[in-house]
Amino acid sequence: MYHNPVLLNECISGLNINPEGIYVDVTFGGGGHSREIIKHLTTGKLIAFDQDIDALNNSINDERFVLVNHNFKFLKNFLKLHNASKVNGILADLGVSSHQFDVPERGFSTRFDSALDMRMNQNQTLSAADIVNNYDEEELGKILKEYGEIKNYRCFVKAILETRETKQIESTSHLIESIKKCYPQHKKNKFLAQVFQALRIEVNDEMKVLKLLLQQCEESLVSGGRLVVMSYHSLEDRLVKNFIKSANFEGKIEKDFYGNPIVQFKSITRKPIVPDEEEIESNNRARSAKLRIAEKL
Repeated sequence: MYHNPVLLNECISGLNINPEGIYVDVTFGGGGHSREIIKHLTTGKLIAFDQDIDALNNSINDERFVLVNHNFKFLKNFLKLHNASKVNGILADLGVSSHQFDVPERGFSTRFDSALDMRMNQNQTLSAADIVNNYDEEELGKILKEYGEIKNYRCFVKAILETRETKQIESTSHLIESIKKCYPQHKKNKFLAQVFQALRIEVNDEMKVLKLLLQQCEESLVSGGRLVVMSYHSLEDRLVKNFIKSANFEGKIEKDFYGNPIVQFKSITRKPIVPDEEEIESNNRARSAKLRIAEKL
């Protein structure tokens, strides 16, 4: 299985699909969500995005379907190109696909010894190895603190700097070995996940790209159109929550000249939807998923 779609029914229900509408799946991956959306369309259309070349192997042979092999930060440009500048619904399943985690040479997983890569777009130059070997102390500290949310990040930075003085850190196992003194052994998995998350976010510029996506979603949705976003860590979820609430990323509601709040979305989910125990048991990736649904005003 390339990728088991998380909260599939909740996502489809959240899109509130009009069979004649235009929908966008900005994270195509294995195509699980897209295939389900297409089932609900008659004369409608589905445009999907995925920058990972591996995802092209899962394309759907259907005249109502278009797969764009680019980062979703180019959403507006490609919607225009496909005569769909306004759409009825946008779905984003953020994070890394099971496939990307399960292919050792992609370097996303702590389970395999492989090259420190982590590029979602395999044509880009910056990799995780470039970051651990070339970023200075301040830059490394910033990403481990902000993106990894690691409290004792200074220990990790020091360990990386010391290791690379004698030899470049080229593999996941070399990185893991170099930082092992910075965490208790019984919390190894937690800390490694945080370090790998921080590097992956930096490699793929994920926070900036998510902000660009959300701003373009606001401009691209018709009135009454739905935004359905699934995130897997608190940094993403906070951005999504704040943007739905206040149309900015700080979560601060601004008011117009007459004192009316300036908002672009109505939240359909007061609290995020999370998977039940059964889904988590059958699909471990669902464990940290949080789904938020909003409607464009």
